[in-house]
Amino acid sequence: MSQDLYRDITDLAHDTPGWLQLVAELWTEAGLLLFGVLFIAGWWRARPADSRAMALAVLAPLGTAFGYVVSELLKSVVDEERPCRAVAGAAASIVECPPHGDWSFPSNHSAIAGAAAIALALAWRGIVWLTVPMALLMAFSRVFVGVHYPHDVAAGLVLGALAAVLFVKLLTGPARALADTMRMSRSAAATWLAGPGPAVADHAVSRRRREPMHRRG
Repeated sequence: MSQDLYRDITDLAHDTPGWLQLVAELWTEAGLLLFGVLFIAGWWRARPADSRAMALAVLAPLGTAFGYVVSELLKSVVDEERPCRAVAGAAASIVECPPHGDWSFPSNHSAIAGAAAIALALAWRGIVWLTVPMALLMAFSRVFVGVHYPHDVAAGLVLGALAAVLFVKLLTGPARALADTMRMSRSAAATWLAGPGPAVADHAVSRRRREPMHRRG
């Protein structure tokens, strides 16, 4: 069933315009970079927030890395050949087929995307409308360009998401305590990385409100 669906998707891919094939090829990698940008934005957004928010923001990329490690460990156990090499009669993959030994199940790209989407959503709930479609598109693109079966990407998404949730839930407490410690540290680097927190940010706003208008000018 997965092989038939793989053939259907890769046949569809070859019938699409060249520019769309190029977009799909670029998105399989560029999507990872965009998730990286969102991690940085989430950390910056959490700097004036409470320590729990900072903990979740910092754990988001770490949980994503954990999802990748879990996926890579499972991949080394399953040893499933890539469909671009194993499926007879399938259209040629749009991108170069990975070499033998770079196994197919699960999809690491999809695991990273699934982990990043959920970890970011835990830290920044309003962004789930962006991260989940990004992850789904990235997973689909891996089949579209011909380097994964549909079941590879589905398993990768679920595995990455579950691994990220487990990682974040287990480490939120310790990460929150670390953020509190860094915010009370005398190290300028530590306090800058952890952010001022709500107390300092609120104090700065209150002080500005109390300043006479001529001093603000």
